[in-house]
Amino acid sequence: MKIEISARKREAQGTGASRRLRRSGNVPGIVYGGSGEAVTIELNHKELYQNLTNEKFHASILSLKLDGRAEDVLLRAFNMHPYKGHVQHIDFQRVSKDKKIHMKVPLHFINAEVSPGVKEQGGIPNHVLNELDVTCLPDDLPGFIEVDMGHLTIGHSVHVRELKLPKGVEPVLHKGENPVVATIIQPVLITEEETTAAEAVPAAEVPTTEQAAPDKAAEGAAGGDKGGDKGGKPAEKAAEKKEKK
Repeated sequence: MKIEISARKREAQGTGASRRLRRSGNVPGIVYGGSGEAVTIELNHKELYQNLTNEKFHASILSLKLDGRAEDVLLRAFNMHPYKGHVQHIDFQRVSKDKKIHMKVPLHFINAEVSPGVKEQGGIPNHVLNELDVTCLPDDLPGFIEVDMGHLTIGHSVHVRELKLPKGVEPVLHKGENPVVATIIQPVLITEEETTAAEAVPAAEVPTTEQAAPDKAAEGAAGGDKGGDKGGKPAEKAAEKKEKK
C-alpha cells in the first residue's frame, strides 16, 4: 500500500514568501519530472516530518494528492534546518510505470548473531554498506533488501553481486565492480601489558634527596655567613675594650 501525502499549489514565490510559509507551519516544495511541468507546492510540516521518520517513505513510490488528483512520485531531496530540526524544503519526482528508476534502497541485515563467525569464533558483524543503488521499474521497487550473514566466518564477506535481489531489480555497478556489503571481523584484543601502559600516568618531577641537598647546603652556607657577621661584632667590641684599658 502506497504512502499518501497531501499538498497544495504554492502561488507566492521568493525567500520572503518561503519564510512566511514556514512560520505558518508549512513546508515549501516542488514536484518535477514526467510529462508535466514543475509545480511549486506546500505541505503541512507536522505530517511531513512524521513521514520522514518512516524508512519506507524514503524508498517507496508515494501517492501525492494535489488539487484533487493523485500522482506517483519519489522523494528526491529535502533540506533540514541546521539546528532546529525543521524541514526547510522538499523535492518530489514524478514517475512513469514503464520507465526504470534509479533509487537507493536500505539494507536489512539478518542472522549475524547465529553465524559461525559470531557464535563460535566471537567475531563482530561489520556493516560496510547501509543502502544500495538499484534500478528497476516503479512497481518492482522493494522497500528494503535483506543481507543474510548467517553463513559468514571471521574474515569472510558478503558482496553486492551475491545478494538475492527481487525480480526486476538490478544493482547499479560499474563493470567488474563488486563492493563488500558486510563482513565478520576479529575483535581487537588488549593485553594486560597494554592496559597497564595505557593506565600509567607519568609521575610529577619531584627533586630527589641528592638534588635537594645542594640547595640546602647553599642555604646553610648563606646562613653561616649571616651567623659569622652577627658573631663578629661582639668580638670586635671586646678587642676595643682591651685597648681602652
